[in-house]
Amino acid sequence: MVKEVGRKLVAQNKKARHDYSIEDVYECGLVLTGTEVKSLRLGRASLIDGFAMIQDGELWLSGVHIPEYTEATWTNHTPRRDRKLLVHKDELARLVAKSKEGGLTLIPLTLYFKDGKAKIELAVARGKKSHDKRAALLEREMGREAEREVSRRRSGKSEGR
Repeated sequence: MVKEVGRKLVAQNKKARHDYSIEDVYECGLVLTGTEVKSLRLGRASLIDGFAMIQDGELWLSGVHIPEYTEATWTNHTPRRDRKLLVHKDELARLVAKSKEGGLTLIPLTLYFKDGKAKIELAVARGKKSHDKRAALLEREMGREAEREVSRRRSGKSEGR
């Protein structure tokens, strides 16, 4: 049997980068049941409202929705159950230290398969205020405008033509 190679994206939390300023990113493994893996292989998952927490020295993922596998019978899983995350001890110690800081939270960014194993990208993030979001949008728009102007000048086109 041929082993899967590469990275296959399943779900992405696009709103996370808008709502939070990302400070650090960690790759974690997931403890899943068989029907959860089959549902993920079909590309069905939602990271919206997901977050991670540390309980009793273990890292748990909560609020992530993996829908039930339609072909399964009574062995199906609960869609929004808490799932254990697998990280190295030193990474867990760093996450514990950072989570004790005020205003920081652990949020999932992407869910994917890497060489056949389900992985999740977990970010240590700080929530943005609405004025920070507006400033980020304005800064991005100004950058685009500057790029357009540089491109226009390189091509030799001017406003008056």
